[in-house]
Amino acid sequence: MALTRKAGIRRRLRLPLALATMATMLAAGAAVLAPTTAAAAVPEKDWLHVQGNKVVDEAGNEVWLTGVNWFGFNASERVFHGLWSGNITTITKGMADRGINLVRVPISTQLLLEWKNGQTVAAPNVNTYANPELAGKNNLQIWDYWLQLCEQYGIKVMLDVHSAEADNSGHIHPVWWKGTITVEQFYQAWEWVTNRYKTNDTIVAMDIKNEPHGTPNSPPRAKWDNSTDQDNFKYACETAGKRILAINPNVLILCEGIEVYPRPGETWNSPNTDPDLSPNYFYNWWGGNLRGVRDYPINLGANQDQLMYSPHDYGPLVYEQPWFQGTFDKTSLTNDVWRPNWFYIHEDGIAPLLIGEWGGRLGQDARQDKWMTALRDLIVQYRLHQTFWVLNPNSGDTGGLLLDDWATWDTAKYNLLKPALWQHQGKFVSLDHQVRLGGATSTTGYNLADVYGGGGGGGDTIAPSAPGNPSVTGVTSSSVSLTWGAATDNVGVTAYEVYRAGTKVATVSGRTYTDTGLAASTAYQYTVRARDAAGNVSAASAAVTGTTSSGGGGGGSGCTATLVVTGSWQGGMQAEVTVKNTSTMTSAGWSVVLNIPSTLTIANLWNGNRTGNTVTNAPHNGSLAPSASTSFGFVANGTGTVTVTSCALAVP
Repeated sequence: MALTRKAGIRRRLRLPLALATMATMLAAGAAVLAPTTAAAAVPEKDWLHVQGNKVVDEAGNEVWLTGVNWFGFNASERVFHGLWSGNITTITKGMADRGINLVRVPISTQLLLEWKNGQTVAAPNVNTYANPELAGKNNLQIWDYWLQLCEQYGIKVMLDVHSAEADNSGHIHPVWWKGTITVEQFYQAWEWVTNRYKTNDTIVAMDIKNEPHGTPNSPPRAKWDNSTDQDNFKYACETAGKRILAINPNVLILCEGIEVYPRPGETWNSPNTDPDLSPNYFYNWWGGNLRGVRDYPINLGANQDQLMYSPHDYGPLVYEQPWFQGTFDKTSLTNDVWRPNWFYIHEDGIAPLLIGEWGGRLGQDARQDKWMTALRDLIVQYRLHQTFWVLNPNSGDTGGLLLDDWATWDTAKYNLLKPALWQHQGKFVSLDHQVRLGGATSTTGYNLADVYGGGGGGGDTIAPSAPGNPSVTGVTSSSVSLTWGAATDNVGVTAYEVYRAGTKVATVSGRTYTDTGLAASTAYQYTVRARDAAGNVSAASAAVTGTTSSGGGGGGSGCTATLVVTGSWQGGMQAEVTVKNTSTMTSAGWSVVLNIPSTLTIANLWNGNRTGNTVTNAPHNGSLAPSASTSFGFVANGTGTVTVTSCALAVP
């Protein structure tokens, strides 16, 4: 059965919302996340910067951006939705009191250009009886008033160009230009808003463009490569980011992913045929495919320390992706979906991640609840930054944290989100150094000075749990490849230490490792320990033994083969095997031996030739320079899992 990977049309922002009965979920305990370090100086300004995969303040203290989206300024109303009945001050303080320290606000390029040209909406869709403080204000004045509220209550703001035009469904358009709005105007709109607020450290981040997407052969569409083509989003985000940072070098720049990315051996000109029958591209959610970062990372020059990447991810009630068809859990989602598409950016220390959109309805689909809990747990475990979709109850696909009256909070959904909001010693933490989250009189919030300036910081002395049992995923005559289950920590696991026979041989940020330079036909025993940012180290995992192969076979050893399941469903799976030349010679070919259980049948294989359990290179990918890699993929029908037995190179 063919399984599409297209995300489809999502989030009709302004459709009536039928109230649904929410099933009561198990209350998730509020995680107390202590700071990892303490610094003496308290900065006067709240600008944020990047260190590795962390975000820090100007004193180097780690911070955690945990928030929500509130849309409306991007739509035809050009003002926050909900002000037709809810009160702007009550809603804003309600977010702060509940631990939301960042609000991602969708806007449109059209709106920014209108404001730049002095055009405002004099009487926006606001109930002034419910909002007497907004009486007589146009939509730009309402925006500025709300920024003052955010400053008062310790909330920071991220701007998101959600669409080119001010349109309730503008996000459906795949690219950042449309009609009379050109790419240059897109850049100029960003420059105008940056210049207007360049001294206002309430706005700390700019999400360059929401969900660039589209598929090849269906222009316009967004691609990711090293070109300067108009449809290259990597170039567009880089260009917009540099032009913003030339005005304000302290604001964070967020680059989202796209929808598809070519598989190894394919190009952006490859046909976009059925991804299961002729899979030329990796598919993911709109904005969720950041595979291109590995090959073509964003370069912001001297301001690289302002870069974050921002994937989006959703559950089966938004779209029935292949990875939801069958059994899945946090581990399989991480290995099959999140890691290859974006989580590797965090694990490899490339840059911090902020999951700009995730969320959905609860109590309607057990798989939806499982997905949302799994992603929430990943966020908490690794302190990934996030803005939950969404505050608005009128999001057709997901519902909101607020119910239809724009006053009552959805308790079940908030309880699920709450552990993913920054907390310290039982209180929520602001990204502001002077203002507590919730305001000056807050009894539920801290500011950064409270946490890092003598207000109860203290060191992290709690070690992570032991990692899950390691397993051998592949061997050659000179290497053993390992994977293991995640450890947990009160703050967050930052690395894993791999031990061979009790001696540490590697420290890695992910949960895989290939030990090379080994002797043939030899057994090696491995354990793994987890480490957190404070240097606390866990107990050792259980031991596993890997035995190298005898060598020879394919004309030499010197390669590794790593298998990743890219999709699974009831009665089948899809996988990708990456072959890497670990020798010092260029190969003439390669071969990989698979362990294929009798319950599985290989139905389709690409970028290689299979004879029985052995896959050899295709004509175009047999020559691999030292450290180069290629990949092949396959679809298998039945039950069980294919694994790698060995890999060998043929050398001239």
